[in-house]
Amino acid sequence: MTSQPTTHPLIVRFAAFGDVVMLTALIEALSKRFGTSVDLLSAGPWTPELLANDPAVREIKLVTSRKTPYWLCPSQWRAVRWMATKRNVPVYLCDPEPQALALLLRASIPRENILRAWDTWPGDQAHWVDWWNDVARQTPEAFTGSAPEAFTESAPSASTIVAAPRLFITDAERADCDAWLRDLGIAASPLVLLQPGNKRTLKHGKSQQTDNKYWSPEHWATLVAAITHELPDARVLLCGADAERPPLEEIAAHCNSDHVINLAGALPINRLLPLMQRAHSMISIDTGPAHAAAALGCPLVVLFGAMGSTRWRPRSPGSPVIALESDRGESSKVMDITPTQVIAAWRSLP
Repeated sequence: MTSQPTTHPLIVRFAAFGDVVMLTALIEALSKRFGTSVDLLSAGPWTPELLANDPAVREIKLVTSRKTPYWLCPSQWRAVRWMATKRNVPVYLCDPEPQALALLLRASIPRENILRAWDTWPGDQAHWVDWWNDVARQTPEAFTGSAPEAFTESAPSASTIVAAPRLFITDAERADCDAWLRDLGIAASPLVLLQPGNKRTLKHGKSQQTDNKYWSPEHWATLVAAITHELPDARVLLCGADAERPPLEEIAAHCNSDHVINLAGALPINRLLPLMQRAHSMISIDTGPAHAAAALGCPLVVLFGAMGSTRWRPRSPGSPVIALESDRGESSKVMDITPTQVIAAWRSLP
């Protein structure tokens, strides 16, 4: 058998916030398998921020748009020039978009160097983390004679299986978060995080009641009342991007409680992650921050709509994750879930 490749594997995945969190399972598995850090071609400003402290990540290159024609998109030019220096590395193409493969071919990366993950997609019953472990066991054709044996399909090593995503936080980020909480006067309080929405539940700054992930302000207010009754010293923090400020203000108005703080737009990733790590618990619709909370060990209740939890249930390295959903399949909505169900699930968290 020839020697193991010493070059850094390249992952191509244009991923949303939660997808990046789950992708850390593949990143870690490939890093363990090849004994080196990996490079990543991705999209979205959240990607380098989420992975900034990950020791398994070496370099990240972003493409700002895949739909823009190549000759009009400088970030695509830069990505191709960057990948052209990686023509002899194992490439894990984990995005089904044809534009992703087109960029690799523009960089003159040989097809036999590319493992196309979606050629072996096992179906909608597979969880993303389990699938990423399966992908990590595969090898591009050009490297089948030199891939390390530690992670083979027939006998995967327990030390290379990644059971859950993971994120990394620095001591400085924790200290900055602690100082910010002290400035707010809530550093000594139990902190319960609520994530009521995401960009798909919003339009023109307003919640879309027809969206399957919508849960009404009245329901959130009922939940908050139960939390503050159970934990009188708690502060309930409404989390979201600045664009989510209006619906979070509406929820806060329904709550009419000094225990509720609207943090829309006040949570950059390097503050959000340590906040999640120290929080008492989190209740969220099915959206990206829920995956980050689980990865950081925050006890979690997640409300699922039509997508269901089979593929998307957040995985945690050790803390409890409770998924709530209705039994109406593709017709399911988060509004099918009652406040009573959510309150009971939250109370059952350790």
